Amino acid sequence: MTAMEMTVQETQIRHLIENLNAYIEQYHGGTVEFISFQNDTLEVKLGGACLNCPLLPSTLHGWVAGTVHQFFPGVNVVEAK
Repeated sequence: MTAMEMTVQETQIRHLIENLNAYIEQYHGGTVEFISFQNDTLEVKLGGACLNCPLLPSTLHGWVAGTVHQFFPGVNVVEAK
């Protein structure tokens, strides 16, 4: 993947995360934040009502990673440490 393609893909992923954040924030009180995108790995941080929620893994892997994979199948989604 060229640097230009990476920039376009990162921009698209940032917009997708912004849209996911708006949904999660409005309907569940949580947040998802874009942290970084390198080597096909997207790092995100969950916050708000998601913190200390027992469903955090489901939100991360089901909603966030699942939605990202619909548009970017080769991207690995991980939670920021």
